[in-house]
Amino acid sequence: MTPPTFDMDAVHARLSEWVARQLPEAQQIKLSALKRPGAGISNETYFFDLHGQQGDEVFEKQLVIRWPPTGFTAFPRHAYDMAKQYRLLKCLATTAVPVPPVLWMEEGVSVIGSPFYVMEKVEGWVPGDFPPYHVAGPLFEATEPDRARIWWSAIDAMAQVHCVDWERAGLGFLGAPEAGKGFIERQIALYDEVFALNGEPMPPILVGTREWLLRNSFAPKHIGLCWGDARLGNLLFREHKVAAVLDWEMACLGDPESDLGWFAHIDWATSVGRAKGAFPRMSGLPDMAATMAHYEKATGRSVDHLHYYEVFATWRMAILFTRIEQDASYLARSGNAKGFITWTHFEKLQRLLGC
Repeated sequence: MTPPTFDMDAVHARLSEWVARQLPEAQQIKLSALKRPGAGISNETYFFDLHGQQGDEVFEKQLVIRWPPTGFTAFPRHAYDMAKQYRLLKCLATTAVPVPPVLWMEEGVSVIGSPFYVMEKVEGWVPGDFPPYHVAGPLFEATEPDRARIWWSAIDAMAQVHCVDWERAGLGFLGAPEAGKGFIERQIALYDEVFALNGEPMPPILVGTREWLLRNSFAPKHIGLCWGDARLGNLLFREHKVAAVLDWEMACLGDPESDLGWFAHIDWATSVGRAKGAFPRMSGLPDMAATMAHYEKATGRSVDHLHYYEVFATWRMAILFTRIEQDASYLARSGNAKGFITWTHFEKLQRLLGC
C-alpha cells in the first residue's frame, strides 16, 4: 500500500508534466486527481482523467497508472517488474486475449520515484474480494443463469490465455522453463524466496507439502502462457462477458494447468475456506467438474493434474498469507493475530495430502 508520507500532490504535478511530454502536439493538458480503486498486495493502481486539446479538437481519456508497491511487499522487490508487465500487455494486444490498451512506460524513477506505466481504463465491473463476490456485488445480484454465463466467460478467457502462441506473440522474454520439471522447480524456488523474507522457520505442513510437490512433480504436456493470478477478481466484465484480463504480475511461461488449480483454490478460499465468516459457495456457479469439462472443450486439451496444482495453489496462498501476517499495519487494521488467516489453508493441505 502507499504509505501516508507519499506526496500525492508532488506526484500529480510531475505526472502532469510527464504526460504533457508524451503528447507534444497537444495543449492545455490537465489531469484530474489520482483516485485509488481499492487495496491489495500487488501493484499500486490509480485512476485519473486526462483532458487536453489538439488543434480544434478537445479530448478526454480515462486512464490508469500502475507502479510497484511503496510500502510492505508480499514478494521480493524484483518481482514487481513494471517494464515486463508493460511489454507483456503490449504483446497480448496482438492476440485474442482482451487486455487494457497500454499507452506509455516510464522506466526511470525521477517522475514519481519508481517505474510506472499508463494504460486506458476499460469500462466494466470486477467481482469483489472485500466483501467476496459470493455474498455481495454484481455477480451476487445476478440471476443464476447469468451467474453461469459470467463464469463460462471467465473460463473461456482463461482458455484464450493458455492457447496464445507465445513464441509468435513475442513472449519469449518471460523465459521458457527448462525441459522436464523446470517449471515447478522454478515456481517452488520463487516461493522459497517469498517465505525467506519472513525470517522464521517454515511450518512443518508447508515443509511437508513442498517435499510432496517435488516428489510428485512431472514434465508438463504443454508449455504455454500462465496468467499466474487466475481468478474472477482479476477479470473485468461488461454485462456478462469478460472485457479485460487484469493483473499480470505473476505471469510466466509454464504449465497452464497451474492456473486451473489457482482458480479453483481462490473460489474455495473466498467462500467456505475463509478463516472468519465462512459461507457457502454461491448457487448458480458451475462446479469444478463441469468447469474443467468446459475448459477441455475450449482448449482441446485434457486436464490431468488438477489435484496436484490445487495442492500447489494452496501452498502458494498459505505462504503469501504468512507474508501478509508479517505486515504490522495489516495486523493492526484487522485485529487478527499471526496464524489466523493461514489455518484453513493448513487444514486443507492436510486433507489434500491425506495427513
